[in-house]
Amino acid sequence: MTQPQAVIDAIESLGGIAPLGKIYQVTLQNLDCTWGTQTPQASIRRIVRHTKGIYVVRKGLYALESHRKQLEANGIVEVTSANANSNEIQQFTHYYYQGLLLKVGELRHLDTFVPNQDKNRMFLQEATLGDLRSLNEIPNYTYSQLVQRSSTIDVIWFNERKMPHSSFEVEHSTDIQNSLLKFCDLQDFNARMVIVADDYRKDEYLRKLNETAFRDLREQKRVSFLSYGELDRQYENALADSQRGFIL
Repeated sequence: MTQPQAVIDAIESLGGIAPLGKIYQVTLQNLDCTWGTQTPQASIRRIVRHTKGIYVVRKGLYALESHRKQLEANGIVEVTSANANSNEIQQFTHYYYQGLLLKVGELRHLDTFVPNQDKNRMFLQEATLGDLRSLNEIPNYTYSQLVQRSSTIDVIWFNERKMPHSSFEVEHSTDIQNSLLKFCDLQDFNARMVIVADDYRKDEYLRKLNETAFRDLREQKRVSFLSYGELDRQYENALADSQRGFIL
């Protein structure tokens, strides 16, 4: 089997669309294809970018042309300069990165929660966000008003004691200040708080964080910024780690 065909078969088996990290994983499980290199991932990256029949949905996410119409009917549209600010792309991006965060949390053996209002949203062709989360209800880990406040956070990871480990707000187009206000209310918990957004919004994030109202968050370094690209890479790393028998 040729290397491009092995990659196409991997994407096909994943529903016609998949993140790059998942393409690596499934392609390299195909024993009918040999790579003859110590860096097959580099070859796979070249294949997904230059092989006819594969297109880039957004950076780090690839699909088969044979599935394009079906994907578009389900709201999964190729991101272009013309449609990047459309409501359809904004919604897809938001739910896609919520799904990746749920996936990474699972790979790190943490419980995961996504708000009930988002539970029926689809992650690619694979499952709803509600299917991906491990908790159907948010744990009652503290006072009811704070539990209610945190129940609207885009993704939360919980440890084995059902205490918050990390909270993530995905900010594709909405006001970052609203997420920082949520984090202010939850800053007394020993949990990481993260804004996830496109890299170009980092300057906006820093300006908002520099406002007086968020001084405690800033001075105590309670909030971090995670770009979409870095989340893509961390998902790839988490998948790779899950295949290793022993990690130093």
